[in-house]
Amino acid sequence: MKSFKLGRRQISKNGQPYVIAEIGVNFENNFQRAKRIIKLAKDGGADAVKFQSYKAEKIACRNSPYYWDLKEVSIKSQFKLFKKFDKFGVKEFSLLKKYCDKIKIDFLSTPFDLDAVDYLDNLVPFYKVASADITNFPLIKKICQKNKPIVLSTGASNQSEITNAVKYIKKNNKKIKVIILHCVLSYPTKNYDANLNLIKIFSKKFKNHIIGYSDHTLPDNNMMILTNSYQNGAQVIEKHFSDVKGKKGNDHFHSMDKEDLIKFRENINLLLKINKKATKRKVLNCEKKSRINARRSIVANIDIKKGEKLSLNNLIMKRPGFGISPSQILKIIGKTAKKDIKEDSIISYQDIN
Repeated sequence: MKSFKLGRRQISKNGQPYVIAEIGVNFENNFQRAKRIIKLAKDGGADAVKFQSYKAEKIACRNSPYYWDLKEVSIKSQFKLFKKFDKFGVKEFSLLKKYCDKIKIDFLSTPFDLDAVDYLDNLVPFYKVASADITNFPLIKKICQKNKPIVLSTGASNQSEITNAVKYIKKNNKKIKVIILHCVLSYPTKNYDANLNLIKIFSKKFKNHIIGYSDHTLPDNNMMILTNSYQNGAQVIEKHFSDVKGKKGNDHFHSMDKEDLIKFRENINLLLKINKKATKRKVLNCEKKSRINARRSIVANIDIKKGEKLSLNNLIMKRPGFGISPSQILKIIGKTAKKDIKEDSIISYQDIN
């Protein structure tokens, strides 16, 4: 797919990726902080911010065990963690949507239950299905009824589960555009588990779909992991975003911040500059001076007398390239000098018979 519309942006294969700053619950139930983080994401270059819409009672049993790094998040109960951060609903998200519209950034929120799917319909330009819900067909079916693009994360999935989810979406709504995100469902993901080569594999496996990447690694100083995901073909890139990068708790510890996002965009701008599409090799304007001065000409290696024949013994190839090209040497050997030619002189056709 060469070009597609997602939210406010037209996305092309050889252009800037669509970047989702996953705020999730990093605003910690504080409305003003949520707005501040949205603004930071906008200033950093994000195309969208994404929250999470859930109620603890609808997402996890009270005895659901943890699956995160306890050194970073000490709560051992999924239910307790979700309950701590499930205070926002349609009222708060509607206000945040208005703020996003004001500063021109797409508002998104991942629905984790059927009610959230319904109330988000008027707020989001497309839906995100979390990795953990790739087999939650009742939720996916509900989302399909909204006739909006679906971004599908694939963390902790095997190939058949991904294929089945895509088929199920198409079965319920053939017209829906599906964006498939490579993802590793581990918080944080170790660099050696990132497996970014899967982006290329997904591109071959799902040729008619847009491929992206949802990242859970710790941000590296040069944002090379996200940059490499783009180099491997990710057109939609999602990463957790925070105003307190590295803080323990929630998703702060593996989130990027504004400066990381700026660095990533700088990397992409550089890649786009150095990878301009060319159909054939041409001499660039910036090369024309070098082409003449750095190439070589056929030059007299010693004084050559009038009537003397030119040979490899009395010729040398030297810069600049004002004279006869060394590529013509076989045509020049055996020619006769019309006049005396001084050593270090560039040979011209006017000098020889």
